[in-house]
Amino acid sequence: MRKILIIGAGKSSSYLIKYLLDKSESEQLQITIGDINVENAKKLVGEHTNVDIIHLDVFKPESRVVAIQNADIIVSMLPARFHIEVAKDCITYKKHMVTASYVSKEMQALDTDAKANNVVFMNEIGVDPGIDHMSAMQVIDRIRDNGGKMILFESFTGGLVAPESDDNLWNYKFTWNPRNVVLAGQGGAAKFLQENQFKYIPYGRLFRRTEFLDIDGYGRFEGYANRDSLTYQHAYGLGHAKTLYRGTMRRVGFSRAWNVFVQLGMTDDSYTIDDSVNMSYRDFVNAFLPYSPTDSVELKFRHALNIDQDDIIWDKFLELDIFNPNKMVGLDKATPAQILQRILMDSWTLDADDKDMIVMYHKFGYELDGKKHQIDATMVVVGEDQTYTAMAKTVGLPVAMATLDILNGKITTPGVQIPITKEVYTPILEELETYGVKFTEKEVPYLGYNPLNL
Repeated sequence: MRKILIIGAGKSSSYLIKYLLDKSESEQLQITIGDINVENAKKLVGEHTNVDIIHLDVFKPESRVVAIQNADIIVSMLPARFHIEVAKDCITYKKHMVTASYVSKEMQALDTDAKANNVVFMNEIGVDPGIDHMSAMQVIDRIRDNGGKMILFESFTGGLVAPESDDNLWNYKFTWNPRNVVLAGQGGAAKFLQENQFKYIPYGRLFRRTEFLDIDGYGRFEGYANRDSLTYQHAYGLGHAKTLYRGTMRRVGFSRAWNVFVQLGMTDDSYTIDDSVNMSYRDFVNAFLPYSPTDSVELKFRHALNIDQDDIIWDKFLELDIFNPNKMVGLDKATPAQILQRILMDSWTLDADDKDMIVMYHKFGYELDGKKHQIDATMVVVGEDQTYTAMAKTVGLPVAMATLDILNGKITTPGVQIPITKEVYTPILEELETYGVKFTEKEVPYLGYNPLNL
């Protein structure tokens, strides 16, 4: 039996575990799941026999090392900052490793040792990053193989609520870590390339610089820029592309409303609010507004942000119940961002019967035989329930498939890497299609960002 150690059995692990358990007989797999909370793993495993569940604290080297030594390959589903100690052990004991997380500087520093020990450290093999890499490189490589030259690449991904569960004015619910949603876009200006010009959007303007995206059967979305769209310019081989833009997708209208929180300062995570534990939702909003002996908090809010009372954006804030004097924050020494997250979780937490949705949209502009062409590729995945979500499916299945491909010798190149080579993406994308994770491509007129060539 080949032995797989999965560290972490959180929300993104359901499809990963199911896939490997389903393959355990035919592929001769013995799976060990290690987690601080073994109850999560027990719920996902049921009565399956080819699996062991162990209590594993990655901060206790003695138990971590033993678990790693006993496996052939390690799958770390831990938060990204916790991968590095696991990775160092994998170097020491010559074990392959798979994660869905971005490659950190600390992880990249292990590349030489990983190659020297002939181990594969596959990272960024979830949905975004992951499926975005693989699906993009598949089309980019195909265009190049046919003699084309890439001149434009745009890529957008969104974790959203499925249409049948979309029942609020924001057209949004938390399908992943709420904190990441509240802090999105912070930490520096968004940077991208349009028509050979570097463009920058400071955080204070980020949510007012959006573009529309239409997906057949699902309507219109909007996209706002990620922090640094040029991160993968070299990896994708797009050094000569005129336009390179990566962004996040939301339903139309979300960003304009979210920008209100940004302008007021409610997404700030750099300081704490005095006596926040005794603050009501209404007190929290009022803390960011000027004093008035006569005007209500609602009136001050609308006046400060130039919102008319018949504007749909006003109804969105009323729906969140942020002016309620009886709902208490209940968080001690909390930052504005933490308080805002607490408030939003009242309205945006998925109900038991809600379904989530992952949407992805790529644009490929290229020159071939003296003419400009464009391919638009879209993917939509809707979750089954609260355990087998679209997010868990699109994160967990690529991780599981890469793990098995490494064990079976289909992926052999050692070192710290991301899934951008044909060796990696071709079999995984083909198999993902059998699970309903597939892209629809269509040829569209190439317009770029300067259709008049001015």
